[in-house]
Amino acid sequence: MNRNVDLLLTAIAPAIWGSTYLVTTQLLPAGYPLTVAMLRALPAGLLLLVIVRRLPRGIWWLKSLVLGALNFSVFWWLLFISAYRLPGGVAATVGAVQPLIVLVLARLLLGSPIRSLSIIAAVAGIGGVALLILTPKATLDPIGITAGIAGAFSMAAGTVLSRRWRPDVSPLTFTAWQLTAGGVLLLPAALLLEPPLPHLTGANILGFTYLGLIGAALTYILWFRGLSRLEPSVVSPLGFLSPTMAVILGWAVLGQQLSPMQIFGIVVVLGSVWLSQRAQQGPAGQTPSPLGEKVVRRIG
Repeated sequence: MNRNVDLLLTAIAPAIWGSTYLVTTQLLPAGYPLTVAMLRALPAGLLLLVIVRRLPRGIWWLKSLVLGALNFSVFWWLLFISAYRLPGGVAATVGAVQPLIVLVLARLLLGSPIRSLSIIAAVAGIGGVALLILTPKATLDPIGITAGIAGAFSMAAGTVLSRRWRPDVSPLTFTAWQLTAGGVLLLPAALLLEPPLPHLTGANILGFTYLGLIGAALTYILWFRGLSRLEPSVVSPLGFLSPTMAVILGWAVLGQQLSPMQIFGIVVVLGSVWLSQRAQQGPAGQTPSPLGEKVVRRIG
């Protein structure tokens, strides 16, 4: 039962991430991707630091920067490149390869076994996302494809290393360190590469507040909590819920039509998430700990 609660709480994070597209397009000024990413990460990270009042120590300064870059700065930067150069459906489908990359990295860094059922579930999830959002007119751009795959690799590496390097601190503190580091790394890029934001409206402020407090602080606390309790190969497939929720919100809030193919895609995605969890269960319904995982806990 505890494992099911952990799965449910962790799944809330990608479900909320699915609302990011709706909030960004409806409430935020267009054309400021790096600035939006920075304002999503840095204020939330600083607020959490004020709450926990605990800074990294020793090697955790460097590890926080690495994780902040992989999970936020580099990942969001490559995500925006992919989104700008590819149709949304292609970009999301390319990014959906992340669970496959996690399986390989978890094997290399944690010694986790690669199960054939996990591979089938990941491939099914990619197919489900493609059914959800790909269109016949979708075009391919080599730079966009490369950025999408690299972004998926960045998030996958951050996911696995967050498990391998988990410090002896609360998920709240761990999230504060990473969000702050990611925001700090994004700050110079946003200042140098983008013009200043226009005068913010009430809707803009509401959008930024939602993305920072809910879309970043709350969701990543739940995400890193899940990674501290569950294997990356269990957590990563939950990311398929993000494009699924985005499509559902587009239908429910914006009145967008859902085709029979998209409904079938939702069923396939949910089935792949269920299958991925079944693949990680042992004979008695327990998730076995990988024999090769050596996790060293350090006081942060």
